[in-house]
Amino acid sequence: MSVRKHYLKAAFLTCALILLSAAGTKEIIIELGDYILVKKPIHLKTPLDNFDEKALTPYRVLNKGAIDGATLESLGTDKYLQWILEDTDAEPTSPTRFCSLFITYYTGTPDMVPHVPDECYVGGGNALKSKQTLSLVLPQQGKIGFQYIMFTHTSQAALGSTSEFSVEYLFHANGQYCESRTDTRTTLFDLFSQYAYFSKVEWKFFGRDSFGDVYPNKEQALAATEKLLSLLLPELEKNHWPDWEAANASPADNEQAADTQ
Repeated sequence: MSVRKHYLKAAFLTCALILLSAAGTKEIIIELGDYILVKKPIHLKTPLDNFDEKALTPYRVLNKGAIDGATLESLGTDKYLQWILEDTDAEPTSPTRFCSLFITYYTGTPDMVPHVPDECYVGGGNALKSKQTLSLVLPQQGKIGFQYIMFTHTSQAALGSTSEFSVEYLFHANGQYCESRTDTRTTLFDLFSQYAYFSKVEWKFFGRDSFGDVYPNKEQALAATEKLLSLLLPELEKNHWPDWEAANASPADNEQAADTQ
């Protein structure tokens, strides 16, 4: 059979027509349905750098980290907060006395949530032990879910001791909390809004005793998480994350505000 006759087979022609039809009607469907695939940026109310430290009392800020240029390029945003906190109410050797807090913000048509601790910590030489979704109920936010990831780390010292620690994180995307990267990607797939954003909130509790760093168990980490997020999230909602409903109700106002930043 010649090549020409092969291409004229009914099955081939049917598939070709379907593909051409899909390609030709994609733009029509988008236009008629008012679907928006390319998103505009929606800016923070105020930069994360301006976060009010007093809002986190009894936590105090011990260190404010700065990310170097190469790492910042890999991160994909210059809108971040990287702090080390100390819970001044905690016992001196409590495994939740200190907290590494890392918040990032992406907007416009962002990469589809590339950076999560599950992968980043493994890339840093740790081993992933387990991961699960936990939830808690906060006074203002109600029930929210977050990721609880357990890692193991083997020291490079002669004795090669192994320690276990957890990292927790959640997302806030398009005005709602998301418990995972998959959940966030689904939320970002909003065909009707002009805007898109997501913010990742990541935290890790630890303590120090005479032998070095110590880490909380699951129950201790969950209790400390509830304490921290009940202070942190309301401040982010009130003074930093965009007002999603207002922005979509009055897009012109949002664009005017963006021009002033």
